[in-house]
Amino acid sequence: MVRSHLEFVQRSIAKLDEKLDKMVAPYESAITLLCTIPGVDRTSAITIISEIGNDMSQFANSKRLCCWAGLTPGNNESAGKKKSVRITRAGVYLKPALVQVPHAAVKSNISPYYRVKYERISKRRGKKRATIGVFGCSFMKRRKSSYVGAMHRPYPP
Repeated sequence: MVRSHLEFVQRSIAKLDEKLDKMVAPYESAITLLCTIPGVDRTSAITIISEIGNDMSQFANSKRLCCWAGLTPGNNESAGKKKSVRITRAGVYLKPALVQVPHAAVKSNISPYYRVKYERISKRRGKKRATIGVFGCSFMKRRKSSYVGAMHRPYPP
């Protein structure tokens, strides 16, 4: 009984994967370009394209994209008192994908730049903030996704 249920679940997953591949077929070139960025795999690229879209020109700069994704802290201040500086709850599907990307880039052996940056930031700010710092400093400030999206060329390492 358990084995038959497992086979049913595996068949369902295979059907969903086929449907997903058909849906993202028009964006295959953009997915392969996003996969040139360190830490971005096919699943992350599909998530980024499904949330942001293929056109990166709607965001004036990388800071706007970070704000829209909910990765920048808020600045709620009234009468000189700070009320909250936590990150916003926006980007429910995009934010986990964009946090997973720097984790993969830090663990990658291809480019040690991200690992060194992560270790430097984590000493001062902690591991969770270092992940966002690596993402903010390395991924968005260098405008990798903007470069890939606007220029339609692979990102140079």
